[in-house]
Amino acid sequence: MTRSKAGMLLGLLLGAVLLGGCEQLGIPDFTKSSASAEADGKATGAACRHAGRAIEDCYNLNPGAQRAAVFAGWREMNDYMAEKNIAEVEPKVPPPPPPAAAEEKPAPKPKRSAEAKAPEPPAEDAAQAQAPEESATEPAPARKRRRSSE
Repeated sequence: MTRSKAGMLLGLLLGAVLLGGCEQLGIPDFTKSSASAEADGKATGAACRHAGRAIEDCYNLNPGAQRAAVFAGWREMNDYMAEKNIAEVEPKVPPPPPPAAAEEKPAPKPKRSAEAKAPEPPAEDAAQAQAPEESATEPAPARKRRRSSE
């Protein structure tokens, strides 16, 4: 009976050692990643408040940060600055342009005319193909675009 208990104890010990190395395998720990994201959000909010930015500007400048954590950091820094009479620091780097101006659409390409699209009619005989045409041929009429029935 002592052998089975020793074997079970050895198996549990080996399993604990193997599972203890999960972080080295690259398996993320949810509690650590959420704590890290919250700390980053608080630091971002505090930095925004220290720079004198409004909370809405801070949200717009940092769309990937957790809003609740950013607000908590902004509020903590606001209370701290009011208590210690600390003045806001003017940021030296201007904020990036708003997203609407950054997403400009490229200029549309010029459309080809109907004359450029129309293929030349095939020559009926070789003599007519070599001789220059005296009469001007009219280009094929432009195709009409279909409109969707929305």
